[in-house]
Amino acid sequence: MRSRFLSRVWLWLWLWLPVTEMTRAADPMIPHRFEPEIQRFEALDRRVPPPPRPILFVGSSSIRLWTNLPTTMHGRPVLNRGFGGSTLKDLLRYFSRIVLLYGPSVLVVYEGDNDLAEGQTPADIARDLAAFLDRAETELRGTAVVLLTVKPSPSRAHLIGAQQEFNLRLKALAQARTRVVVADVASPLLNAAGDPDPRFFATDQLHVNASGYEAWRKPVWDAIDISLKR
Repeated sequence: MRSRFLSRVWLWLWLWLPVTEMTRAADPMIPHRFEPEIQRFEALDRRVPPPPRPILFVGSSSIRLWTNLPTTMHGRPVLNRGFGGSTLKDLLRYFSRIVLLYGPSVLVVYEGDNDLAEGQTPADIARDLAAFLDRAETELRGTAVVLLTVKPSPSRAHLIGAQQEFNLRLKALAQARTRVVVADVASPLLNAAGDPDPRFFATDQLHVNASGYEAWRKPVWDAIDISLKR
């Protein structure tokens, strides 16, 4: 009798705990991992009001670490709101607070790198990107979007095939929309053999260094320029 009672207790716990964990994960009262960083952006905006209709850069650490952006964009008003480690799902979560809020003239996006590293498939990420573009088109009328391709890097060489597949899907999504342009920031980082060139990467062999960002400058600016002329 006691044995059957204990078995029922363990069965109840086994069924209940996963549900509880899922409920906690979806609970809006539980702070998200990037909430402190988003709040820092909001505090910064209160101290230093952002420019109207900026060229807004969002995405993961490849954007966050591009610290000299204002000096590379030909004097145009630029705002960097990259937050390291982010994915497209994170960008969708905070869309209202770090994208919609600024009403950008051009929205430059770099995501997909961490998504792949976390085990998402190119098809999964493309669906998130489509949702992001749909929202930008609906809520940011008049804003052009520049999508940066996912960069290859020595430390994630095992993901290059998946990166290439996602980049093809990214380009297909852009081609289906009139106000979306692609900036190829992957090709400039490759050597003659088609491999990621270590010269363009920081010591972690994941993030680009100053030379890498310089290699990005022209394709990104050209894409922005095309967007502004449309």
